[in-house]
Amino acid sequence: MIRCLCLLVAIVGLWPGESGAQSASQAAPQSFTLDGALQYAVEHYPSVRAALEQVNTSVANLDVAASSYLPRFDVLWQTNRATTNNVFGQLLPQSVIPALSGPVLPFTSMDGVWGSAAGGLFSWEPVDLGLRGAVVRESQAALARARADAGLTRLTVQYAVGQAFLTAVSAQQAMAAADADVQRRDVLARAAHTLVDNQLRPGAEASRADAELAAARTRALQARQAQAVSQATLAQMLGVTAGQVEVNPRQVLGGAPAEATAAAAPEHPLLEISQAAVDVARAREDVLAKTDRPRLYLQSSVFARGTGAHADGSVEGGAGGLGLERANWAAGVQVVVPNLFDFAPLRARRAAASATTRAEVARHDEAALTVTAQQRTADAVVDLARAIAQNTPVQLAAAQQSEAQARARYDAGLASIVEVAEAQGLLAAAEYQNAMARVDVWKALLAQAASHGSLDPFIGLARGAGVP
Repeated sequence: MIRCLCLLVAIVGLWPGESGAQSASQAAPQSFTLDGALQYAVEHYPSVRAALEQVNTSVANLDVAASSYLPRFDVLWQTNRATTNNVFGQLLPQSVIPALSGPVLPFTSMDGVWGSAAGGLFSWEPVDLGLRGAVVRESQAALARARADAGLTRLTVQYAVGQAFLTAVSAQQAMAAADADVQRRDVLARAAHTLVDNQLRPGAEASRADAELAAARTRALQARQAQAVSQATLAQMLGVTAGQVEVNPRQVLGGAPAEATAAAAPEHPLLEISQAAVDVARAREDVLAKTDRPRLYLQSSVFARGTGAHADGSVEGGAGGLGLERANWAAGVQVVVPNLFDFAPLRARRAAASATTRAEVARHDEAALTVTAQQRTADAVVDLARAIAQNTPVQLAAAQQSEAQARARYDAGLASIVEVAEAQGLLAAAEYQNAMARVDVWKALLAQAASHGSLDPFIGLARGAGVP
């Protein structure tokens, strides 16, 4: 009996309960501050990681281009069995008929003999009249562009995450304001029903109070929906695939800094990309300008051969020819002039590269105009957002006083339910606008920092606002 009880307890203990299954399937929500969300996105968002890998690819390509200055040393070993029939005559360069050396024998035989060869070729190009240097500079420009792309990707992702975070805070504050409005209207509806039940007020006032309460509840539900959507958007921008995210608004709601310290980056990433594109186009022009120049090679070779056939036509049997019987060495200078008839297509490629350079220069000028316009707009928005944030507390205080007075007049029988409902509507709007004004200042500061090319000063502001 005791053994049965123990077995039953063990089975119940191992059986996955509903609460355990729910806790295993639902990951705990992750809470983020503003600066923490910006840093997390840089470390986890896929496009940022992809941009960094593109930088690594460009670094490797630069190493490949720089390695062209190194000499080459190719090693060969060959063993074959073939016939020895040779004829006088010339063959045009081709890759089908194997090369055959040795004298022409007086007879033809289809018997095969062993042949072997081994050697090494050292080749170095000390002079190329600037071609390899142009290729290296092109790779360096491509690396600069990849790094600028990574910087712009990082800025874009951080800005999008900051916007999503502040939007989530706005939705959170809107929900809090909507809940407070529901509570006030619920209290008013209870009071109206009490007065109507005691025949101190007409029944229409209770109906109006119920209608206002239902509308406030609808707005609260819509605010919850907006909050859920904003949290899902923030999770997507952060690259969080498991669980939910929550925003910690203490840095934002603690108040905006008195002065903006969003100093400009050395150069906006968008301008860096456009300038790098210009540099790449010019480097390609330089490569094409040096493509048709002669190239000088220093070469030396050591090689040996063996064969099972002799000049008199006799052949060795067995393993004759597998050994290396004759060795040679050679050293010399080789000058290679590229295709002399390539001038027409090369001139066309140079013209296309020159047009590409002019187009990239025009795009760079357009990017400069865009960045300047964004900076001017952002600076103006920051000033207006600060002015609004200074005015909303006055609006909130006046709305609170108006609602209190309207409620007192209603309780004293000097005002109708309509006056109280309007006062409560003004108070709800003032509470929402006051909360949004502080968030809007942070949004404006975020846009200002992004327009100057770096969010690091903005992150410093956020961290400073989070210090108690």
